[in-house]
Amino acid sequence: MPALFDPLTLRGLTVRNRIWVAPMCQYAVDKRDGVPTDWHLVHLGSMASGGAGLVIVEATAVSPEGRISDRDTGLWDSAQLEAWVRIVDFVHAQGAAAGVQLAHAGRKASVHGAWGDEGTGTVPADEGGWQSLAPSPIAFDGYTAPQELDAAGIEKVVADFVRSAIRAIEAGFDVVEVHAAHGYLLHQFLSPLSNQRDDDFGGSLENRASLLLRIVREIRTAIGNSVPLFVRLSATDYADGGWDQEQTAIVSAWAHEAGADLIDVSSGGNISGVKIPLGPGYQVPFSDFVRSTAEVSTSAVGLITEAAQAEEIVSSGKADAVMLGRELLRNPHFALRAAHELGVEIDYWPGQYERAQWRH
Repeated sequence: MPALFDPLTLRGLTVRNRIWVAPMCQYAVDKRDGVPTDWHLVHLGSMASGGAGLVIVEATAVSPEGRISDRDTGLWDSAQLEAWVRIVDFVHAQGAAAGVQLAHAGRKASVHGAWGDEGTGTVPADEGGWQSLAPSPIAFDGYTAPQELDAAGIEKVVADFVRSAIRAIEAGFDVVEVHAAHGYLLHQFLSPLSNQRDDDFGGSLENRASLLLRIVREIRTAIGNSVPLFVRLSATDYADGGWDQEQTAIVSAWAHEAGADLIDVSSGGNISGVKIPLGPGYQVPFSDFVRSTAEVSTSAVGLITEAAQAEEIVSSGKADAVMLGRELLRNPHFALRAAHELGVEIDYWPGQYERAQWRH
């Protein structure tokens, strides 16, 4: 059996394979209320029916002010929870596990969606925008300056993450992921380029990581010991004096000790205009480094497009699973095709599609 199709057990969850759906923002909540729609059902459901092992839904805001745009999904109220139930149930009916990425955009909040909006950058207040928040009042390039979070604001962020995690479990999600990557709020606290505080949340690595670690600990307490908890980290800012893979590995080990089961390793997003060396599997070495240095399970993401490539990543021990994004947008049935290409007999072809199986 190729390693890519070995089941993986994390706490009380066994995932049928190592081909997982990366969180991908859809900016598809046209009513601006954070409630997922039929688009999300079809988008996520197609990948579940296509054989993915774990389907992680897009960056889902823990509060209205934590949204990237006003077309993001949320998990801060009961209407959103109830809408997610339908989607999670469908994912489960296809034999896949369901995860949710909980997020706060920080200084990258209140912006126009990547598509569907005419504008770019920060949405002005008179057009429905809101004040963004951050560890320090340092603007992301091209955006308006954020307001520095005070002690009460930080307490609210922690409480919002914990309440949303509880709602996620009530909605039936099998995995909770904390988004601390891509230049959003928790990444902003981690990086010395965006965090210039002089209190207990700034300065040393221990201080800069303290908010993330507190959130991990409190979510673990809130959701119990049977639910896997992931943390997504950007392994580097690709900028001198910024966040790097050595700090990522240290914080990954701390997060694991605090209750996280897997580090979802990505990169970038906190500093604009940097040169990112794109290429097939370009972020896999970061996953490998974190996995071996921190001795924690990891997933790898970034231009993973071929079955043989994905198999090599897992079988060689560079990651415990692969996260696919754009390749699954092009081909939601990637996992079914990968099983054929690697010569694996699987028992989760949808009955409606069995006549379409490739023949050896």
